[in-house]
Amino acid sequence: MERLRNERRGIETRQYISFTVGEEEYGLELLRVREVIRVREVTWLPKAPSFVKGIINLRGDVIPIFDLRDKFGLPAREADADTRVIVVEVEGKLIGMVVDSASQVVRIPVTQIAPPPPLFGGFSQEFLNGVGKLDDRLVILLNVDRILSGEERIQLKAMAPLEPVEPAAAGDAR
Repeated sequence: MERLRNERRGIETRQYISFTVGEEEYGLELLRVREVIRVREVTWLPKAPSFVKGIINLRGDVIPIFDLRDKFGLPAREADADTRVIVVEVEGKLIGMVVDSASQVVRIPVTQIAPPPPLFGGFSQEFLNGVGKLDDRLVILLNVDRILSGEERIQLKAMAPLEPVEPAAAGDAR
């Protein structure tokens, strides 16, 4: 109902996928989300950063999976029926983020999005696009492009799977 009133008044709204990690509700821009899937078996990678749980094969794409609980400094938790992986594209590559639950698409009027506070629960301001106010709750709006630090991006690129190698042709001496 509120959405319809905002649209009639010409107030721009933004759509986010809403999810939880720990006790907090977060949002990612809906246009950045490729899909939301159930947790599946993850292949462990040696020497990966602690927040990287491994890789999965998603319809032919091998994608790294990282745990937002670990990334945010929260204690580990066993996956349950609500646990999901949100698959997003960052710098042209797919990554999956394990979250405690993913609930719904929320529409937040731009007039209800506040800039991120200088320090937000230990998060660097650069992680955040802002804080959305929805009725009686706050939704922390993550910036998917900045959720990984420069060093973490380098680590992820270094562990990227190798491109498929074509078998050598018969008589090819290598």
